[in-house]
Formats: sequence, C-alpha cells, structure tokens
Amino acid sequence: MRKPNYDKFPFVAVTGADNACVTGWPAVSRALRDALNTSAKQKTVMAVECYPGVNESEIVEALGFSLDPARVIRTADALRPESEINALCGPFLGGDDPVFGFLCGLELQQFFDPERLQRLREKSAGLPGGLVLIVGVGATWVHEADLLVYADLGRWEIQKRQRRNEISNLGVNNAAACAKLKYKRAFFIDWRVADRWKAPLLARADFFLDTHHPAVPKLVEGTVLRRGLVEAAHRPFRVVPFFDPGVWGGQWMKKVCDLDRSAPNFAWGFDCVPEENSLLLGFGQQRFELPALDLVLNQTLALLGERVQKRFGAEFPIRFDLLDTMGGENLSFQVHPDEDYIRKTFGMAYTQDESYYILESEPDAVVYLGLKENVDRDAMIQDLKIAQQGGGSFQDEQYVNRIPAKKHDHFLIPAGTVHCSGAGIVVLEISATPYIFTFKMWDWDRLGLDGVARPIHLEHGAANINWNRSADWVGHNLVNRIETLATGDGWREERTGLHELEFIETRRHWFTQTVPHHTDGGVQVIHLVAGEEIIVESPSGAFEPFVVHYAETFIVPAAVGAYSIRPHGLGIGQECATIKASIRA
Repeated sequence: MRKPNYDKFPFVAVTGADNACVTGWPAVSRALRDALNTSAKQKTVMAVECYPGVNESEIVEALGFSLDPARVIRTADALRPESEINALCGPFLGGDDPVFGFLCGLELQQFFDPERLQRLREKSAGLPGGLVLIVGVGATWVHEADLLVYADLGRWEIQKRQRRNEISNLGVNNAAACAKLKYKRAFFIDWRVADRWKAPLLARADFFLDTHHPAVPKLVEGTVLRRGLVEAAHRPFRVVPFFDPGVWGGQWMKKVCDLDRSAPNFAWGFDCVPEENSLLLGFGQQRFELPALDLVLNQTLALLGERVQKRFGAEFPIRFDLLDTMGGENLSFQVHPDEDYIRKTFGMAYTQDESYYILESEPDAVVYLGLKENVDRDAMIQDLKIAQQGGGSFQDEQYVNRIPAKKHDHFLIPAGTVHCSGAGIVVLEISATPYIFTFKMWDWDRLGLDGVARPIHLEHGAANINWNRSADWVGHNLVNRIETLATGDGWREERTGLHELEFIETRRHWFTQTVPHHTDGGVQVIHLVAGEEIIVESPSGAFEPFVVHYAETFIVPAAVGAYSIRPHGLGIGQECATIKASIRA
C-alpha cells in the first residue's frame, strides 16, 4: 500500500489578499464596526443573512454584545406558524417515504407571515437613530440593509449538525427528528428555497461570514471573496473532500486518503459533489470555507461554459466519488430512474446515469450489472418482494449478471440497468449529479449502521428496470468500450464511454510525458487513476501550476481553455493515467 499523500484540505490561494480574512468574534466585530462607522446615516441597518443551519443565536449574542445595537430583530419571529409551514411543505415531502420527495418551487417569501413580517418591518423602521441588527434567513426581506453580511454553511457540515440533533429544518422545530428525515426535507425544500434566495445576494453582500467552526467565525469583504471566486473559476481546483461510513464500507480509503484508522470503515469518499462539498479560499495562512455551490451560482458561465450552462442552468452536472468495499460488503442491489420517471415523480430535470471505474480490486471481485438471459420478470419481482418481507434471501444468482472486475475496468450504467458493486473493490463512480435517486431493491439481509433496515424502494425500482439489459447486451455495450483516439510523444488517449444513452463523455490518458488538453468551452472533471503525482500547467502561465496526487479529483473550469498534464514528483518515471469526464456536445 502506497504512503498517503492525499490532500484532504485543498484550497485556492487568492492573490494579493493575505490579510483579508479576520478570525474570531472580537476581530469580526471590529471589522464590522469600522464598516458601520463609514456610514453617514443617522440610523444604519445591518442585515446578517443566514443559510439554514447557521447558528443564529451565536451571531445575535456575539454581535449584540460587541456592536451594542439599538434594536435586534430575528427573522424567525416573522415566519409562519409551524403548522402552516408544514402544510406548505407537505406536498413536496412524499408522505412517509424516508428518502424521496419532490423538488419544490417554493420561494422564501412564502415562509413569512404577512402580519408578523409587517410588525418586524415597523419595528426596524421605528427608530430615530442607532444600529438595527437583523439576523436570520431572509434578513433583507424584513428590511433592506445598509450593510449586508452573508453567513454561510456547507451542506456536509449541515448534515453533521443534523445527525447531532443540533439544528432544525427551515421554519420548524424538529431538531430531535430522525437525521434522514431532516436531510430529506433539506434536500427537497430548504436548500432549494435558500439557494434561490442566496444567488443574487452573493453578488452584492458587503461581507461573508464563515460559520463552519463554532465560536471561530471568519470574515472576508465581499469584493475580495468574489475576486477569489473569479480566480477559482479560471484555474484547476479541488473542492474539500469528505468521507462517510456505511454498512458495506471498506478499509482502503483509510490508508490511501489518510483517514481515521479507528473508524469501523469508510464507504463513500465525496471528492467532487459541488452541491455538498465545500470550497476553501486561501488568504495568506487563513482558510475561508464556503459552499462550493457558491462558485457554481456566482461564476456559472466561466465554470460551466455557455453550452453546459444552457443545458443545465446553474447546476454542476458531473459527480465523482469513491465507493470502498475492500474488506467490506456488496453495495445494495439497485437501479436508477429513467429521465421521464425522475422528472414526473421527483421534479428532477435529468437522471443519474453513471459508471464504475475500478481503481483497485481483490482477485475474485465482481460487479453485478444487468440481468441474465431470459429472466422471468414477474418471478424476479415476486422473489424480491418475498425477500423484503423476510421470507428468505433473494437468489440473485438466478437473475443477476455477474462480471469479474479488475483494476482499470470501466463498467457503464445507463439509467434502468440493475447493478451494484461487489465486495473487494474500490470504485470511482462517475455520474450525473442527481445523486440520491437510487432505488434499492435488495440489501443482502442486513441492517444499516443504526441497526435499522435501510429503505427499500422496490415499487420505484420495478417501474424502471430495463428488462432488455441482459448479459449479452451488457457485454457488448457496457463493459470496457475502449477506443484509441490519439497518440503523441509519451501519451495516448482512449475513449472509455460512457454509453450513447448517457450525456457524459469519458476519456482516459496514459502518459509518461506532457499531455495537451483543452476544455473546448465546457467544464471537465479529472481523476488521477494511476501514478503517484501529476502537475497541471497553463501553456500561457494563466494560472499557477497545480499538483494532483493519486485518487484525487479536480475540476477544470471551461474558462481555462488550454492546459497540460505531466508526471511530477513521485510520478516521474511512472506511467500515469487520468480519467476525464465532460458533457457531450
């Protein structure tokens, strides 16, 4: 096993801004007081807009003490009663389903009670002088701000706070509820509402507040942070990875990614899911954390490119993550919905096509992909139902196609294809972004880490199985579709998929020398699948050279244009390989 050199805290250094980030409430308060003192107004309104999950009480306590406002207003006091908010959200929550709902089109303004809002507006406007401090989600809806601070929080930190029962969903008091239900409500409602509200604020906030670490806030001026986002959108970069255990999890990522050796396992490594990952901006020795989604929302065209933006809007359409079953177990037997089904049933515009690229495997490892020939569909669904009801294990060997899996194999999984990774494999999962829309149909007679059976969605799954995806078709269409496209001095380029049914194109490059690349006007995502270390460079010096290590994923924004990749450091003298994903034209 290689010595770990995986970077768990990558950042984008912002040029000429070494002292731009202040840390701790005393320094934050001084910076805000200085900004307020520049106002010639007799009365000044400071709004601290908060993303759902931010500790608003900490902000009120800290700034209320240090800034001595004449009046403190909390937006939560203007929200509708909880019963009304539940009624508003109910149609999007899918009833008792613990996983799936319907992506809402609600706006934040709908969460406010008109009479309560009017009272707060009168309260904020009724002072002859002094500072009015407004804190909470929708602070600028209560009153337009003379000074606007945006307090932000990444979704992985939100999930951890949900699991610790520290936070509730937007407008309700449900901190003690099941973490899975809080995540579901956040995914389908809170984050959709909050992101629509946040997007225009990113362009005009006077300051940004990093609230990821309790009692250690960090503050950066808005103009400086936006300059950092522009820099990130014009150079290769990585988001901050995060890792999570699972019932089927393995031991490989512990060593390669230098993770907690005492943890039972790690199942997932999320290294490119910009909806949930954070982005670190470097200001000298300080690291300012913000949701990577802020970059997508604020620098959409430079990041995605015009062609991709027209198709997906302000959404990052490509997802890379690691699945580790080395020393673990099979993933659940599953299928993803087709595009029509996901749109009508869940409100998602496109589906979760994906592929498995094998980074490592044990000698007898297999991937479950497609069906055996001449499967009796009614018998298979009936056997899955019996298994789900505790009537015995599902006899997968009667129905499901197994394929031996070895390092650098690439298995393509268009929606509707039944599949799962077997034990003893590390998968680089390359997929479209709708990442929760997996219909588990069989979970191998096991319970989740919480001791409760994981949700099975056999009805959804049965409605989406493509019964023509049997062994012969799978072998010809979905396994190692390698095509050499080009060669050069010390390199060769191969197409490895994905299938024609999928909108993601993947290219693999093997190289011992410098390889030329170009974004061709669209965002690209790349993973180092072989070799210890590479360096990404601009032929014109447009960005600083960027070093990448084995098993790391990085993003190349559309605005980068031409760039090159070559072995570097420990990778010199090795044959390196990258897998690159982009959106087909």
